[in-house]
Amino acid sequence: MTAPARTRGRLRRRVDAWWQARSPRADSLLLTQRNVYILPTRAGLMFCFTLGVLLIASINYQLNLGYLLTFLLAGSGVVSMHMTHNTLRGLTLHLRPVSPVFAGDTARLEAVLSSPGDARYGVGLRLQDAGATTLGHTDVPAGGQAMLHLSFIPAARGQHPLPTLNAETRFPLGLFRAWAVWRPAARLLVYPQPERPVSMLPPARAVPGGPVRSRTSSSGEFEGIRSYRRGDPLKSVAWKQAAKAMASGGELVSRDSSTPSQQQLWLDWQSCGIGGTEGRLSRLTAWVIEADRRDAAWGLSLPGREIPIGQGDAHRRHGLETLALWTP
Repeated sequence: MTAPARTRGRLRRRVDAWWQARSPRADSLLLTQRNVYILPTRAGLMFCFTLGVLLIASINYQLNLGYLLTFLLAGSGVVSMHMTHNTLRGLTLHLRPVSPVFAGDTARLEAVLSSPGDARYGVGLRLQDAGATTLGHTDVPAGGQAMLHLSFIPAARGQHPLPTLNAETRFPLGLFRAWAVWRPAARLLVYPQPERPVSMLPPARAVPGGPVRSRTSSSGEFEGIRSYRRGDPLKSVAWKQAAKAMASGGELVSRDSSTPSQQQLWLDWQSCGIGGTEGRLSRLTAWVIEADRRDAAWGLSLPGREIPIGQGDAHRRHGLETLALWTP
């Protein structure tokens, strides 16, 4: 890296640090004299140049009407500058809670603009790094509120700070641009991008603790029994139930000594059958969505992290958040 590049980098870092110190992160921002800035636009610079030409011509030719026109236009420019600055000053910006999104999907920001006094016209809001492509305008009624929506696509999964926003206006003549820097404090949770199409869910596991298969005997007793199978030891035959069953023309029965079990759906990192961290997280995300769609009870197993069996919206959100924030 060359010396001029290093110098520019250090200067940029200092400027960024100065901006951040003047603009602490907050989800609500009141625009005041301290945080609203104003500079002439290109049209404003041309306007100033034109005033200079008119003034020089009026002096050279001693044109009284030229003086009148020059100072009339200059006064209009000064009034325009104050109106442009006052359009932002006193506004309150508030960001509504941001909903989580999947990687690759569009995140939507909703900002509420409130004016305690007069109406404000031509107020815009945009993402600072995206430039004018995200700029949206609105008018704020006197003593009322207006809403602006901004959209952007997050780069990757995880929890990210929201991008810096710029509030700006060029009302009424476009000669000056007033702006304010807004750094929201909220963070955006980005889930892994779900795999498409969804792979088949892993098979359920048999675990101890499930329901015991039972049959009612003629005496009203319940017992885990099954039909007699050739080769069953005699000690496993339920003689009491068998005698009653045979007397009524039934079949010989044996006690069911198998361990009671139940089927549980576990979404396991090891059963993904795909390589790469992001690929496995993408498949697990798709499985979580599919299991929730089927209203099935499921658990999630990651290296070093496990979510027990459960179901419902809260369980789904917990699983997706775990996948979003998981690190190897």
